[in-house]
Amino acid sequence: MTTVGVLLETAGRERRVALTPDGAERLRKQDVEVLVETGAGHRAWFEDVGYTGAGCAVGSRQQVYAESDILLCLHPPEDAENCRPGQLLIGLLGVLHDPGLAQRLAATGVTAVSLDLLPRTLSRAQAMDALTSQANVAGYKAALLAAEAYPGFFPMLMTAAGTTRPAQVLVLGAGVAGLQAIATARRLGALVTGYDVREAARADLASTGAAVLDLRTPSAEAEGGYARELTGDEAQAQLSGLAQAVPRFDVVITTAQVQGGSPPLLVTAGALAGMRPGSVVIDLASTVEGGNVEGSVPDTRTVTDEGVTVIGAANLAATVPGAASTAYGRNLLALIASLTPGGEVVLDLDDEIQKAVIVTHGGRVVHPRVKALFEREIRS
Repeated sequence: MTTVGVLLETAGRERRVALTPDGAERLRKQDVEVLVETGAGHRAWFEDVGYTGAGCAVGSRQQVYAESDILLCLHPPEDAENCRPGQLLIGLLGVLHDPGLAQRLAATGVTAVSLDLLPRTLSRAQAMDALTSQANVAGYKAALLAAEAYPGFFPMLMTAAGTTRPAQVLVLGAGVAGLQAIATARRLGALVTGYDVREAARADLASTGAAVLDLRTPSAEAEGGYARELTGDEAQAQLSGLAQAVPRFDVVITTAQVQGGSPPLLVTAGALAGMRPGSVVIDLASTVEGGNVEGSVPDTRTVTDEGVTVIGAANLAATVPGAASTAYGRNLLALIASLTPGGEVVLDLDDEIQKAVIVTHGGRVVHPRVKALFEREIRS
């Protein structure tokens, strides 16, 4: 009988859990054993008693590693060396940003499955699309965070004391997070404008009812619907256009990322300096190496000398842990179902989904793109 293990996330501000009691109960009904690390769901308000009530066993981290056939996580575990040959490790492993991790996982003999590599254009993969489910949560929370930080009202309000104008909100990036941020900001009553470098995404923006910012830049769409990195001239033209547009808005939410690459710089220090005091900028792509907004710091709220609040918010889904964990767990259930058609793990590296998400197998890195990145790092 297959045993699925759920690891406690050890990253500092991470509150999500890879599988909720509801999801675990579904696995138990399929005669799959579920072993949950003690306290794994506590920070998402899923207590151990909920898991035991769903028919799960609760044990130590060592026990989860030792007795599980499939290990579930969000981020790569810091102690992944405890994985054993033949186990499956499934999570958002981020190997395109850290190809060395793939080599370390391969050395353990584990079969590593990274959901962030899922081909999002395949219809049968949609239920497994964890990037989409988590971006949806992040976009929703970004609009709420912006409304909380903004010193005025989002909607137009007509009162006996007079009428307040609605906030002008600009959302940069029309992926799942951007579209959800637009929808939420519009529900809060703001006047919203969106921008994206992809032609298809611009059409999506128009369909939401938001205005579309046109910088007259060429479409930059890569295979699979992702945005590609802009050339130097394209990036400079975009920055110039945004530097003129950004100061017109009260709130700017940036969501633009490039799969396997660095997030593009969209809002420069000069653009920030041109914004009105009290304006708010939320950077969902903020990293220690840089994000969409110059000077943004992950998990940090700063105020510029000109009075603009800049919030680095790269892991917003973790701040809505109940909903985000539930959605992520459902993504994992869909993937597990495809990997265990008869109740046991069946790997098929010719299957288009498995070929796309399996990074290591049999002690080797088998994902071509990850392997190429690692070899490039060695040469450089």
